[in-house]
Amino acid sequence: MSARQIKTADRGARWSTLLALLAERGRLSVGEVVDTLGVSEATVRRDFSDLAAQQLVTRTHGGIVATAVAYDLPARYKQAGNDTAKERIAAHAADLPQEGTVVGFNGGTTTSAVARRLAARSDLAMATTRPAITVVTNALNIATEMVLRPFVRCVSLGGVARPESYELSGPLATMVLGELWLDTLVLGVDAVSGSEGAMCFHEGEAGINSIMVQRADRVVVVATGAKVGARAFARICPVTEIDLLVTDDSADPGAVADLRAAGVTVEVV
Repeated sequence: MSARQIKTADRGARWSTLLALLAERGRLSVGEVVDTLGVSEATVRRDFSDLAAQQLVTRTHGGIVATAVAYDLPARYKQAGNDTAKERIAAHAADLPQEGTVVGFNGGTTTSAVARRLAARSDLAMATTRPAITVVTNALNIATEMVLRPFVRCVSLGGVARPESYELSGPLATMVLGELWLDTLVLGVDAVSGSEGAMCFHEGEAGINSIMVQRADRVVVVATGAKVGARAFARICPVTEIDLLVTDDSADPGAVADLRAAGVTVEVV
């Protein structure tokens, strides 16, 4: 590896760390990053300027703040950055999609965390092809963040928005989805089990999420342990439609065993 390649790789790693910290804290100062990463002030200021030039952050006096409006959305989305289990799940799931593929996201705190981690991947930010990845989502907050990433092509579905989840549903969303294919769907749920499959509490969201499942080659459910083995009002899809579940180590071992017995690959992080 040449000196220039090493320098580029180091910069990509720093950017990924910076964006992850920013997702968690909402703003960063030069001093904070110097202390955290052990690099010079000149390096930090140069990184801040480069990230701002790519519209990934907004410069302030002595630091940066998150550019995306989504960081100012209600607490249910801001809490994801402070939830260790969700962040572990998000970090793991965000590494699954390959460059050049189409990734779908429904709404929710866990999928929002995965999308944010995906947008912070240094390999995608440094990719020579554009777009490096295509994101299709029915969640307004995820679309708001993705559209600011120059290496991401963002496709937002139409429809009627629910203020509780920022998800779009209805005939418009259904019509658009009917014309698209997804390589990977990252599906957030309110419950998942080996007997009932993936579920949520709102029937309208279940309907559009079900169509997203049908249009995806691979379905990756992301759910914290409390949701594994639980039951919710409306079914999104049967367990046979789920390829992979990413959850944390608080999940009930019996419920995890049931899912594996039903043919689902379960990765506990």
